[in-house]
Amino acid sequence: MTSETIVVGRIGRPHGIKGEVSVEPRTDEPDRRFADGAVLKSENKRPGAPGPAHLTVLGTRWHSGRLLVRFQEIPDRNAAEVARGTVLSIVLDPDERPEDPEEFYDHQLVGLAVLTTDGRAVGTLKEIVHGSAQDLLVVGTDGADVLVPFVSELVPVVDVPGGRILVEDLPGLLTDLAD
Repeated sequence: MTSETIVVGRIGRPHGIKGEVSVEPRTDEPDRRFADGAVLKSENKRPGAPGPAHLTVLGTRWHSGRLLVRFQEIPDRNAAEVARGTVLSIVLDPDERPEDPEEFYDHQLVGLAVLTTDGRAVGTLKEIVHGSAQDLLVVGTDGADVLVPFVSELVPVVDVPGGRILVEDLPGLLTDLAD
């Protein structure tokens, strides 16, 4: 398994005059990803704003529901303005696991076999779509892709070591595939 680069946040507006910036987290583990000393890859696509290739976290705090971060490479408000819009990412070790045992990284699940709870093969997990209300599993079948809400009532078993995901076959969810 190879490592994967994942986006963990995007720099927003500056906060104050000492280089602190707001960050829109794109991770379920902001305290882990923005821990003091963490080095994040940075990419700013704004014209004339290349910025450093990496940013080092000096400190974080939550203020009015927003994550505020100080980076070593952003010393003042002017640099913070230039950094606005920068996408922050990490190279994820393939063996790394989320802190919560009930959570998974996308790359751990993509490619797993999808079966019904009674053992009938459905297809292979192609991707996970992260929606605002819930995540959806995109299951590739012989016919077409099928979207399955990624909730415990419909997906009771995720067995990464066993290479399979079990899906509850409710009327209208998978039954049309058999026709």
